[in-house]
Amino acid sequence: MTLTDTHCHLYFEAYDKDREAVLDRAWEAGVERILLPGIDLSSSREAIKLAEAYPQVYAAVGVHPNSAMTWDTSTLPGLEQLAKHPKVVAIGEIGLDYYRDSAPHSLQQRIFWGQLSLAKRAGLPVVIHTRNANLHDRTCFADVMAIIGEQRAELSEDHPGVFHSFLGSEPEARQALEQGFYLGITGSVTFDNAHELRHVVASTPVEKLLIETDGPFLTPHPRRGKRNEPAYVYYIVEKIARLLGKPPRAVAEITTANAERLFRWRDSD
Repeated sequence: MTLTDTHCHLYFEAYDKDREAVLDRAWEAGVERILLPGIDLSSSREAIKLAEAYPQVYAAVGVHPNSAMTWDTSTLPGLEQLAKHPKVVAIGEIGLDYYRDSAPHSLQQRIFWGQLSLAKRAGLPVVIHTRNANLHDRTCFADVMAIIGEQRAELSEDHPGVFHSFLGSEPEARQALEQGFYLGITGSVTFDNAHELRHVVASTPVEKLLIETDGPFLTPHPRRGKRNEPAYVYYIVEKIARLLGKPPRAVAEITTANAERLFRWRDSD
């Protein structure tokens, strides 16, 4: 089975003791590509370093909204230089986060805007993080979509990017899909309380889905409680296949093709 993990923080300390073994398990499970998104300038460099060491690993570079306070006058030029690396296939993880509230919303918005412009200059898709303050507040997603609406002409017309670890409502999913974005689905889809997410997945064409672990977080059932890793993408594929009434192999192949279409891995080989 051909699998892809389009979002894993493999450079995190959680993998320091057995990173090689984690990758070996991924290859054995059929994972052919792994994307490592940065969360700040330093981790973006670490992602590139790992991508240089493994042919199947690629990097995205960007500043996560929860890292917005690290932003200074050297950050954007630094990211722009990193984005030229042949193993960099996206700008991310970027966006807004009103849940942790680690930085003023105005600063997050300014940095998000600047990195969307960087994606246009670099000719790369974006990996978007969005997290509302709570289940009843949709302000964060609305602000993300407003900024994207203003910047939409700056992004690829057909394949602008992916909403990472999508947990929004069905109307929000429609908004993202109408703008050409993919929805990134993590192990959250296997959780007992993920009724709305499963409804969203069941009503979304598989051609618009990407599979991601967000490792070391969001470990899917039946591995819940353990550190997540790329080999576990199979459990996500299996759940999506049941929701869509398709064989797991078909879902794996289509979502792998989706990732290749968005990130153009072969152009970076």
